[in-house]
Amino acid sequence: MRLLGSGLSRTDISGRVPDIVAQMFSHVPTGVGAHRGDLRLGTAELRAVLQQGAAWAVNRGFGRTRDLAHIEEGGSLDGADAGLVSDRALERGAAQLGTLGSGNHFAEIQYVSDIYDEPVAQAFGLFRDQVTVMIHSGSRGLGHQVCDDHLRTMMRATANHRIDVPDRQLCCAPIRSPEGEAYLGAMAAAANFAFANRQVMSHWVRESFAAALGLPVDRTGLDVVYDVCHNIAKFETLPVEGALRRVCVHRKGATRAYPPGHPATPEAYRQVGQPVLIPGDMGRYSYVLVGTERAFAESFGSTCHGAGRRMSRSEAKRSVRGRALVDELRSRGVHVMAAGMATIAEEMPEAYKDVADVVNVVHGAGLSTKVARLRPMGVIKG
Repeated sequence: MRLLGSGLSRTDISGRVPDIVAQMFSHVPTGVGAHRGDLRLGTAELRAVLQQGAAWAVNRGFGRTRDLAHIEEGGSLDGADAGLVSDRALERGAAQLGTLGSGNHFAEIQYVSDIYDEPVAQAFGLFRDQVTVMIHSGSRGLGHQVCDDHLRTMMRATANHRIDVPDRQLCCAPIRSPEGEAYLGAMAAAANFAFANRQVMSHWVRESFAAALGLPVDRTGLDVVYDVCHNIAKFETLPVEGALRRVCVHRKGATRAYPPGHPATPEAYRQVGQPVLIPGDMGRYSYVLVGTERAFAESFGSTCHGAGRRMSRSEAKRSVRGRALVDELRSRGVHVMAAGMATIAEEMPEAYKDVADVVNVVHGAGLSTKVARLRPMGVIKG
């Protein structure tokens, strides 16, 4: 998940949102098999992406060096081993760098509608009516293939290590076993692909704004507020039973929420805490929160990742028959472009819980606290 903050206010793009959305849809490939013909990587170059992450993209002109200072782990996870990624995974990822994909992935133009914590918002570079862009996408087909490849290995490992699980999809292996170490190395490589993927898309979003508004790219002021993982396992040092221990933290549908003063919190935000990005649905709002000491002490430095679904994808598609969703969203002031209507149906606002309810729970529990609310103006989807 990535958030870009701009130097633009809502009035600066009044009446131009459809143009910006159209440019984004043209620049950023969407859909299951999305790719851009001008960025297809050979095996050696793709392995470099898997080792270097977002830095690979910056070094090739996709963004700025200062972007890396606002990405979790600087945009590259230690321990990545491209040699552990299968040829099939490399084949699937060769043409997918800089692509959004499908399902719940999106790139959304928003504006800051509410500020709850002015000092922290200022530290994050957020202000009322500011135009922002939120990008949700990951490691695409490459990451999916890494999962498939190691799922088979883990199923065998579960039996070999005599681990009893209630569901085969919970198959696992000891972290320091050959199977465990191989998966962690491949997964970190896939995460680096995801960091690079969002970095390239950010560059193309900047170009889209510039093209639609007739501005030089650097005049849009689209800077990275933060970029953070979810659905990942990482080694971190956290308090466990009263003592700091290095542990492997699995965050599935969760995201990091580190407190003020922590050395892993970006230097720019160290006095206030790590930004936390909580997406909602394309018809209502998303949130920016900030990490807390309580999350560090009680939930392994973690908080929620999003709202969660109320309806399955098939149920959502059934319930939407006869409705003009694109027109409904436009009447709310949200311009949508997508590779297919099925995705819009699957992702309709009513298919999700109200993210405000979820955010209020974690805010009330002190696992992360509210900084700003962002309302959508335009979105592209796969």
